[in-house]
Amino acid sequence: MFNSRTLVTGGAGFIGSNLVDILINQGSKVTVIDNLSTGNLQNLKKHIDNGSVEFIQGDLMVPETLTDLKKKFDIIFHLAALADIVPSVSNPKPYFDSNVVGTFNLLNYVRMNPTKIIYAASSSCYGVPQNYPTPEESPIDPKYPYALTKQLGENMLMHFSTIYKIPAISLRLFNVYGKRSRTNTNYGAVMGVFLAQKISGKPLTVVGDGSQLRDFVHVEDVVRAFIFAAKSDISGEVFNVGSGQPQSISKLANLIGGPIEYIPWRPGEPKITHANIDRIEKFLGWKPEIELETGLPELLEHISDWSSAPVWDRESIDIATKDWFRYLG
Repeated sequence: MFNSRTLVTGGAGFIGSNLVDILINQGSKVTVIDNLSTGNLQNLKKHIDNGSVEFIQGDLMVPETLTDLKKKFDIIFHLAALADIVPSVSNPKPYFDSNVVGTFNLLNYVRMNPTKIIYAASSSCYGVPQNYPTPEESPIDPKYPYALTKQLGENMLMHFSTIYKIPAISLRLFNVYGKRSRTNTNYGAVMGVFLAQKISGKPLTVVGDGSQLRDFVHVEDVVRAFIFAAKSDISGEVFNVGSGQPQSISKLANLIGGPIEYIPWRPGEPKITHANIDRIEKFLGWKPEIELETGLPELLEHISDWSSAPVWDRESIDIATKDWFRYLG
């Protein structure tokens, strides 16, 4: 049993709410902080209603959100962040506010209230990698503001861990998919874009020729990685979290089914994301269990969850990515 006093930032969001489910099942006493800018309180409703989750609607950019906390925590999972890549090019400030300032405020709180912290980092820090599968020691080369802000958060985490002896682990997440994945108004991850198009009977907009590979990792596997990290005695380490089995976008589109429309390739995007997961298997004993061929059909059974999501077409994508091509082309 994971019987602990736990704080989950961003716990009403996609990965965070899935993590909260498991923590509750394992006996943890959970507090969630979320500003609900992208999270959905409905994801936590059953836990709030039965009193197993204390929910605080607050923003980490406001230091008082943390300093007003009365409880002490055994573990903090830091998932609160703005996570859409494309909009960060047009409007970087909120990403720095949320992902850098918010993370600093949390770390400053932890400095004064020593607690183990597990950070949700991003594999986008590698930019366009030179080596596949990509190991953790690969060069860091963020290509857009979102990637930079998440890497700055990781850098601060490791600095505070070293200076203030804070137990910390950073998990560099690859292409996470699964139930409750975000359906907000931003043009974002391919899985959500395709599912919204599918349920609306619209063509799936495949970037380039669809041959690019993405390391899709199921959210349940990601949650297990967070739990494994929290239970370990390791500190000051960074681990990739992926499936280690990249799949083509064409294969994803074919598994989802429906007509396809090809749109221009975006410069600055990697042709391949492929996690080397040797280190996390060796040091944490974690390995992925859910293959895309299993996880995706389960997602399609609940495709109605995307019925209210924005439906992107070539014209709206052109508008959303205008600055991307302007600055990264």
